[in-house]
Amino acid sequence: MKKYIPNFITGLNAVSGCIAVYMAFKGLLIHASIFIFIGALFDFFDGMSARLLKAYSDMGKELDSLSDMISFGFAPAAIAYALLSRSIGMDLPELFEGNLKASVLLIPFIMVMFSGLRLAKFNIDTRQSTSFIGIPTPANAILWASFPIILEYGDIEWIKVLVNNEYFIIILALLMSPMLTAEIPMFSFKMKSLSLKDNYTRYIFLLTTVVLVAIVGISFIAFMIPMYILFSIVENIILNKKA
Repeated sequence: MKKYIPNFITGLNAVSGCIAVYMAFKGLLIHASIFIFIGALFDFFDGMSARLLKAYSDMGKELDSLSDMISFGFAPAAIAYALLSRSIGMDLPELFEGNLKASVLLIPFIMVMFSGLRLAKFNIDTRQSTSFIGIPTPANAILWASFPIILEYGDIEWIKVLVNNEYFIIILALLMSPMLTAEIPMFSFKMKSLSLKDNYTRYIFLLTTVVLVAIVGISFIAFMIPMYILFSIVENIILNKKA
């Protein structure tokens, strides 16, 4: 029965994603964000349980991608849509009533398409066994899930103004979509050992995050993913120089 445990946890990830989507379309963005983070926890623990129980399977791999498509593909797009809808004061049905300006509300859903491409690519790309090529879908989802939390609890006003800006939401959605499939090496948080030599980038990233959160507060969540991208690029440059 142990082989079903990771799949069950993966299923809980999918359920969390479904609830996040529902909450986002209802305008309950804090709740949507919370369920994306819950889905991310299930996504972490299903892999960990599979490694501990040695319960790997092709079905588990495919199920993981399908669940990620909901929690980290559709759910963040739903949050982006809700933020944009609130910003411009329109809803998607207005497009079918002849208001062409409402067509911009379709832009966040481009992330769903690129998330599907990214997850499909990951399943067949042998280069991504220990690291990633392109921004992982959970990273993109965490970025979007951070915005409602910052708007509610953050104390840096210019970040709130930026997140509420329709042009920022549109540009970010158009930027993050191709970044999901871009040929950019990104480090993974899956560690084979706890040694500093093998995990220096991970440890420095985590330490920097803790320090900056203590200084800046909860608003720093918005900078975690850009910092993750920057750390990955720097690590890749260092490794290429060593090679």
